[in-house]
Amino acid sequence: MGISIWQLLIIFAIVLLLFGAKRLRNVGGDLGAAVKGFRSAMKDGEEESKDPEKRISSDQEGTIIEGEVTAKEKEKQNEKA
Repeated sequence: MGISIWQLLIIFAIVLLLFGAKRLRNVGGDLGAAVKGFRSAMKDGEEESKDPEKRISSDQEGTIIEGEVTAKEKEKQNEKA
């Protein structure tokens, strides 16, 4: 009960008529560039994880910055008044 080759060809022909060959070519190119960029990013991520100098150790702590939101507090006070 799968899709046969003829059904796929009919679907492709309908899509080609709806969007046109130029738009499908552009979409295919954009999709290919996105996949290429994703693979490149994954490869870079794997290389960084193998390099111990670039990896952040778990014993390092980040700096916590505490602040006060003054603009929203003023808006709330003006709404109450």
